[in-house]
Amino acid sequence: MPQILSPLPGTFYMRANPESAAYKKAGDVVSATDTIGLIEVMKTFIEIKAEADGTFQDYVAEDGEPVTAGQVLAELEG
Repeated sequence: MPQILSPLPGTFYMRANPESAAYKKAGDVVSATDTIGLIEVMKTFIEIKAEADGTFQDYVAEDGEPVTAGQVLAELEG
């Protein structure tokens, strides 16, 4: 099962803002270039891409929680 990993430490967000729906939900088809979340580092937001084609399984990291580099953010089904 392909995993989407955090490229850097920061705060993970699964939505663009608190009023928006999550970027992806279980069962969504994703392409490698799809944004699945954001990492905030020092008031800068970095888009996290799926980096693989597949079906979105679910988020592993919690919305608004700190993450470390290499931590699993979400999982895909290839």
